[in-house]
Amino acid sequence: MPTRFYRRPWAETRGDEFNDWGHSVWCFEVGDDGWPIRQVEVYEAGRVLRYGPGRQEDSYGGLGEASLYDSGEEWSCFEITEAEFERAWNSDGE
Repeated sequence: MPTRFYRRPWAETRGDEFNDWGHSVWCFEVGDDGWPIRQVEVYEAGRVLRYGPGRQEDSYGGLGEASLYDSGEEWSCFEITEAEFERAWNSDGE
């Protein structure tokens, strides 16, 4: 299975000191094993977090540490194109 890309909205807020960022949309580039290679988190308040090679974590969070495919959830309905992922990856924000 080749690299795949997903976009998933989260209906919950962070539940931490950054809760006021609001809801978020997460985009993932994953390998054939489902492990995240790159990850983008876009929050309602405008904050954009990116994790991947060279930036595994920061004071706000980090790259997912589990295979998406191990979650028991069906991810096919969240699949997007590489171009859609790259737009999110290159969007404005930090």
